Parts: sequence; C-alpha cells; structure tokens
Amino acid sequence: MDDFWPVADVLAYLAGSWRVERSVRDHASGAEGTFSGTTAFEPLEAGGLLHHESGTFVWQGVARPAERTLRFLPGSTPSRADVRFADGRPFHDLDLASGRHTAEHPCAADHYRGEFTVHDANHWRTVWQLGGPAKDLTLTTDYTREG
Repeated sequence: MDDFWPVADVLAYLAGSWRVERSVRDHASGAEGTFSGTTAFEPLEAGGLLHHESGTFVWQGVARPAERTLRFLPGSTPSRADVRFADGRPFHDLDLASGRHTAEHPCAADHYRGEFTVHDANHWRTVWQLGGPAKDLTLTTDYTREG
C-alpha cells in the first residue's frame, strides 16, 4: 500500500488498545514465527504514553507468553515522539506527520531499521529489518485499533 495517512498528533493517535499480529522471519535459518496479542498505550503521569504489549509468541511450533514495554514521550512537535525502552534508554525517534517514518537503532554489532506506515485511523504497520553478526530478521507487525 502506497497511500499513507498523515498523523498530526502521534500520541493522540496511538492512545488506546490495539490488536497486534506479527510475523518473524529468520533469513539465515529460514525459520518463521508469529506473535499475537494486544498493545495498550496508556497515559504517563509526566506526559507521553506507556506502551505495553503482551501476547503469545510461537517459534518453531512452541508457544510462549511474551511481553515488552516502551515509553513514547512527547517530541518537538505533536507529530513526533521520542521512543524509549522501559528503563529510559533511547530506542528511536518517530515522526508520523506524513504517515510514514523510517527509524534506525544500533544494537551492539547489529543494526535495526524500522519503517512505520499509517494506513488510516485504525490501522498502522511496522517493518523492522535486523541485521548484523547475530541477527538477520524481518519483523512485520500489523496494528488494528480495538473497540
């Protein structure tokens, strides 16, 4: 899909609950996995949103519970956010003014490149390419607003 939906206020757009469907592909081994669950973006007292994802990750036929937490903090304009890990370390920037954004994140010797695309008020997607000596993965995540 080449049409992107501009987002003037990224934190207002993300707030609430989303259904999450993710595919994970290991290009080195050919192995594939899936994650199904939910993501809640809830207000932080100091401003911004707490992103908590939880669900089930299936890898090579084995299902396990999985979760992660991120912080989406206000950026320099309403269309921007400063995305951080739960412990406060920087993860990446995010600017959805055009409905599309590319982010980079170095992780030890590996490199993460994420593309964020907003399709409409209730659907957005991330595609992360992870490359380096330890990883050669593609993670594609589709988000659908709940409720």
